Amino acid sequence: MAAKRDYYEVLGVDKSADQEAIKKAYRKLAIKYHPDRNPGDKEAEEKFREATEAYEVLSDEKKRPIYDQYGFAGLDGAAGGGGAGYSHAFHDFSDLFGGAGGGFSDIFDSIFGGGFSGGSSSRSRRGPVSGASLRYDLHIKFKDAVYGTEADISFKHNEVCPSCNGSGGAAGSSRKTCPTCNGMGQVRQGNGFFSIQQTCPKCGGRGTVIDKPCATCRGSGLVEKSKTVSLKIPAGVDDGKRLVLRGLGDAGENGGPAGDLVVVLHVDSHPLFEREGSDLYCAVPISIAQAALGCEISISALDGKKIAIKIPEGTSSGKLLRIKGEGVPLSGSGRKGDLYVKVIVKTPSHLSSKQKELLKQYLELENPPKEAELINLSKLE
Repeated sequence: MAAKRDYYEVLGVDKSADQEAIKKAYRKLAIKYHPDRNPGDKEAEEKFREATEAYEVLSDEKKRPIYDQYGFAGLDGAAGGGGAGYSHAFHDFSDLFGGAGGGFSDIFDSIFGGGFSGGSSSRSRRGPVSGASLRYDLHIKFKDAVYGTEADISFKHNEVCPSCNGSGGAAGSSRKTCPTCNGMGQVRQGNGFFSIQQTCPKCGGRGTVIDKPCATCRGSGLVEKSKTVSLKIPAGVDDGKRLVLRGLGDAGENGGPAGDLVVVLHVDSHPLFEREGSDLYCAVPISIAQAALGCEISISALDGKKIAIKIPEGTSSGKLLRIKGEGVPLSGSGRKGDLYVKVIVKTPSHLSSKQKELLKQYLELENPPKEAELINLSKLE
């Protein structure tokens, strides 16, 4: 059998630690290694048992002095010592995990889905509950994202039942105490050392049930309905933009507010244009002669407008030409980003005999060397 670790080492505290420090250290370990949080993990279960045993001794005003003086040997004959029962460690969970110490009962609620024994039942009673927010994914064209548009979207959401006005009960019905939770709104289940509270599956945490449920909504107070709304998409939206339509999600319960409808925009790509923030980019091919001599060309902008562009003499392939104010509208400012045109100089792959002759003449004018020369790359920098 492996040697037992010192209890102070187990909890990670000094021998001079006071009761509050010991309790705080145990809370931390209990949360980390509790079996409900680590199902099937034997190592975590052993660490939880070890921490509990250490806490049971060090938190006991009679056992701790004995352990400090005689170690494990002094606890062999003590009632409940050495991990025999854990009765002291778990005699009052409201003291250990609630009250002073920073809301550990709330932490355990979030981890294990319930509370500890001794908690107030009034917190489980359900008042107004906000409705759930819904997500709608909308695909739009590249041009519509840049200049804005309107779109009709159809979706389904829960609305207040018109037959019972959200009460969930038929005419003449009444509410009675839930037989499953006896009006507490929660049911308690024993699990290991802890008593876990969970929302009652019968009444959904209300503490009451309806004797005659509404035939339309079957007691839920809500019915699913289809709805179509017109959505205005502002100019300049980008991929992933979220538009929130307040109150168009699921209706709330017990008079709670409705949730929202969140529309997530997905912008389609464009075959000719790309976007970076408020700027647009496109590529324009020109010939070698146009690049060398310079020229003026006309292109169609994203909105179809014709734009004249002057290509400077001696333009190299890859050069970016900036056209101010022809990019994406900037929200709320009335201004636009810029359009950048990338010049691509195309080398002809099929030449007529006359074109070849002219190019040969051009080469002769350049006085090319008769023999191939070794190009010194350092001189090209």
